This record gives sequence, C-alpha cells and structure tokens, in this order.
Amino acid sequence: MKATIWHNPRCSKSREALAILNGAPGVEVEVVEYLKTPPTREKLASLYARAGMTPREGLRKAEDGAKALAGASDDAILDAMVADPILIERALVETEKGVRLGRPPERIREIL
Repeated sequence: MKATIWHNPRCSKSREALAILNGAPGVEVEVVEYLKTPPTREKLASLYARAGMTPREGLRKAEDGAKALAGASDDAILDAMVADPILIERALVETEKGVRLGRPPERIREIL
C-alpha cells in the first residue's frame, strides 16, 4: 500500500505520524514537505473532501494568519492555505482507503 504524508519535519505530531507510517508493514511512504512543495488548491480541496472535513477543520488555528480567517468562507480559507501553507494543519495522510488528519497521529491507522 502507498501512503502519502503531507509533512512538516519541525512538527512533533507530523513526525509521530511519519513514524507510524514507517513502522507499518507493507506501506510504501511518500513524504511531501508541504511547506517546500505545497499542494494545489484542487489537491487540498480533494484531500479534505476525502477526509470528510471542511477546510476550516483543516486550518491551523494557532497560526497568526488564521485569526484573519475567523469568518471566512471555505473558498477563502483554501485560497489562504495555498498562499501560505503554514496554515495547513498537519499531518495529512492519504492512502487508497482515505485521508486522515493525524491529530492525534494514531488516527492514521484507520486508513492503513
């Protein structure tokens, strides 16, 4: 099985999610450092749709830029995330079984 992790190596939760993936038997892991290689707006929207989440639920609310998005539409939030990928909550993991936000990291086991 292939798993893609949208990863930030500076984030402890993202590192924990990557460790779970690396320890899972039969899983081929693709690591995308999304701050260096951000997803397109379409890809991000697709990830959230597959996860059953709204862009607001995927917003990293602790970031300063998130405060300005308090009353924003999902479209505006997606646009902001693409413009400033630090606003994307991590880690997002995608497999053929679905997409999960690794908060807590153990949630990604649901799609392995």
